[in-house]
Amino acid sequence: MELTLVIILVVIALAFDYTNGFHDASNAIATSVSTRALTPRVALAMAAACNFLGALAGTEVAETIGKGIISTPSGTHGLVVVIAALIGAIIWNLITWYFGLPSSSSHALIGGLIGAGVASSSIVLWTGILDKVVIPMVLSPGIGFFGAFAVMTAILWIFRHSNPGKVTRGFRMSQSLSAAAVALGHGLQDAQKTMGVIFLALLTTGHVNENDGIPLWVKISAATAISLGTYSGGWRIMRTLGRRIIHLDPARGFAAESVAATVLYVMAIGLHAPVSTTHTITSAVIGAGATKRLSAVRWGVAQNIVTAWVLTIPAAGIIAALCYGLAHLILE
Repeated sequence: MELTLVIILVVIALAFDYTNGFHDASNAIATSVSTRALTPRVALAMAAACNFLGALAGTEVAETIGKGIISTPSGTHGLVVVIAALIGAIIWNLITWYFGLPSSSSHALIGGLIGAGVASSSIVLWTGILDKVVIPMVLSPGIGFFGAFAVMTAILWIFRHSNPGKVTRGFRMSQSLSAAAVALGHGLQDAQKTMGVIFLALLTTGHVNENDGIPLWVKISAATAISLGTYSGGWRIMRTLGRRIIHLDPARGFAAESVAATVLYVMAIGLHAPVSTTHTITSAVIGAGATKRLSAVRWGVAQNIVTAWVLTIPAAGIIAALCYGLAHLILE
């Protein structure tokens, strides 16, 4: 029974990773597609390849998810807790994807772990959540907004006497690199969260020790799943992020992507913090766009996105808690 549950959990975790890919594909490429720096299919292929490479670039975030959110009971009970967390995250991902809202798959997963952990009376590591989740969750959008605003302001000043056509063409070409950088950061952040969940399940059942590294098969499986999901697209959310918030030009797209990628790398490699790629790039898009004028940003759309952000952790947590109650009756 335990081995069967491990297999089921791995399949569900990879399914979550796949939904994470198509839900968050827009993070890396929406601005590049909307500014016509890249065609949609080329952008998706590039993002999928970079997601795969980014997923293999480190394990810091995976270890935070695997060890720093909840401490699950051993055996079957612990597996049921993690399965419920994953299902809660997947359901919330699908709900927000359907309505075209770029919410955070990362926070959906964290909310699912917290909800299932509380419902199962598992040990929730609140101090770790505060340090590694809540504080970075608050800081990263702010850094994204003000960083992109500052970078775009500098670009406007540096190129103020340059030929607008040449500047636009130059930044359109540069966006290929900045979009690839965001896609690498997305893989580094989001694929590792699935690795962390699978690692947590393997810890729960004694298949690995706490000091063991993430097994290679876990890394490759997670990297492949998120890459396939990314290539399948995320057109609903792409329209929201690339066009409905604000119409970006290539220079502003480059500024937003460059700042977002930097935040993702620093948070993952420097702080081991599982921040939201979605929050980071969206706030950077708003920050870069605000340099036109504040009224250029469609603040009503931005308000809807912020509402989804606020709701994600508690909503995914509630769904996961309900899933745990049902799974507890069926599987235990």
